[in-house]
Amino acid sequence: MTDETPAIYLNAIERRYKQGDATLDILSGVELAVWAGQSVALIAPSGAGKSTLLHIAGLLEHQDAGEVFINDAPTSSLNDAARTKLRRTDVGFVYQAHHLLTEFTALENVMLPQMVRGLRKSDADRRARELLGYLGLKERVEHRPAELSGGEQQRVAIARAVANGPRILLADEPTGNLDPRTSERVFSALTQLVRASGLAAIIATHNMDLAARMDRRVTLRDGKLVEME
Repeated sequence: MTDETPAIYLNAIERRYKQGDATLDILSGVELAVWAGQSVALIAPSGAGKSTLLHIAGLLEHQDAGEVFINDAPTSSLNDAARTKLRRTDVGFVYQAHHLLTEFTALENVMLPQMVRGLRKSDADRRARELLGYLGLKERVEHRPAELSGGEQQRVAIARAVANGPRILLADEPTGNLDPRTSERVFSALTQLVRASGLAAIIATHNMDLAARMDRRVTLRDGKLVEME
């Protein structure tokens, strides 16, 4: 696996914030490479910089130094339009809150990002039904978010995140709002999808049981990324 080019490579990433007269170093030379089909658990306490790292990896936030390589191409010099285009095609996001559009059905929520990208409605419909069916939601495609359980909502959010066939999936506490049993079901669906689709996945989680089932585990210590056993 390591002989191939990683789907995403964070090289010497630094990020700091001003707080009054003080400077807070959040990330200090972070290095991380993730390959296609590999899942990496990002485990760290609140405030350690997990979300910042995911935002930089997903081109939602600029680093102060270092480079984010996506499919071996540097991204720091891209303008906003190019970054947006790359996010739309190559990166999928899943958050702790599902952020589904409440006025649309599960099917429509998964179709929309595909249609924004330019896919025909019929093709978007077919792809959305396939994904939702794969995630166990075949009978729920016409339901709106308010008619779905928390676990079902999050599985729709996962389907939406991968609807455009991204190479990289970034998830920030995707099961954080769910009870243990529902969390297990959602996590199983997510990891199964990662392996079946060949995604490179970075998943921030506090759940050590779930993290133990992923390919690798990393943590943030003093702004550095450290591999865990």
